[in-house]
Amino acid sequence: MTGTRQLTSAPLRQLAMPLLLAGVAMLSACTTPTGSVSGPFNIVPPPDGAPAYTAQQKAAQEELVRMVALQDRLSNVSAPLLINNADLCKSYARNLLGFTAQNKYSYPSIYADAAQAALGYGEQMQVSNVLPGSGAARVGLRKGDALLAAEGRPLPSGPRAEAPFGAIVGPLAAKSANISMKIDRQGNQQDLNIPVTRACAFRVAIGNADNINAYSDGSRIMLTRGMLQAAQNDEGIAFVIAREMAHNILDHARSQRTGGSAGSVIDSLGAVQPDTGMLTGAAGIKAMPQDLDVQADTLAIYLLARAGYNINNAASFWQRFSSQTPATVTNGYTALHPGVTARVAAINRAVADVKAKQAGKKPLKP
Repeated sequence: MTGTRQLTSAPLRQLAMPLLLAGVAMLSACTTPTGSVSGPFNIVPPPDGAPAYTAQQKAAQEELVRMVALQDRLSNVSAPLLINNADLCKSYARNLLGFTAQNKYSYPSIYADAAQAALGYGEQMQVSNVLPGSGAARVGLRKGDALLAAEGRPLPSGPRAEAPFGAIVGPLAAKSANISMKIDRQGNQQDLNIPVTRACAFRVAIGNADNINAYSDGSRIMLTRGMLQAAQNDEGIAFVIAREMAHNILDHARSQRTGGSAGSVIDSLGAVQPDTGMLTGAAGIKAMPQDLDVQADTLAIYLLARAGYNINNAASFWQRFSSQTPATVTNGYTALHPGVTARVAAINRAVADVKAKQAGKKPLKP
């Protein structure tokens, strides 16, 4: 199925930012299948004469690096699904800038210092990730590039820069095919003409919890840490993301009136220190009816095929997954999607349909 400044409740929404502002989303990128960290994550030592990092500061830096690495991996897996299925996303398709932007103030409390030490963030908004396959990636925008101006307008920096930053670049992306941006890369300024990217505007985020589940609320998708581990590899993660995308496209959260409950879980688990107590039982989320799950599985196979993923393994993945994470686990994925037999049958039918359309060179649409 499917941000606050206080340390105990502030979501790491920035790790998955799409800023859905005025019809524009800025999406992020991902790491390797092993979940190893990519990017400028070497922790910078304290300045000369400054006190050594405390145990709490070191722990915050390590936690932040770990969360960023997981989010990067998740976003890389989702990138082809979001870009290659814009026409199937209907009203959820948007013009996207194809990157995320943050500064150290994007993180709450102690994590602002951690972002500076571990991620290299400062006052200026800078690129935190670039969506693979996007226009931003094609023209060479890189993680770490400082963002100085868009279409000649200076971009904000310092505390609370994100909202005015989005207010400038959002409308530009919504109405333009390309955006001229001035960046600073390691002290060298340059101009890039960045094409906008049409894609499904679903925010795909990591949930900071070990239960094995995924949630969607109509506009967002969240996979928990536990789900990434249970999925085992990027292909498995793609299978889960595609199903949650399908639930959103088919408006199942609205029709089942589960968007509020799922949204509350997504908000909570996006925090560095989430309230996992709300995961007792099903967290107020109803199990998905079998007919709706079948619809989602069918559409998901098309989403996967169009994104270049191997659909031949989808049925066996869900069979294995349901046996390893049975419906008796009340805060687990299978409990919310119990109709496994019908789902697997639908997957097999959809795989056959897709292969027939591919062989006949017909459009891959359900």
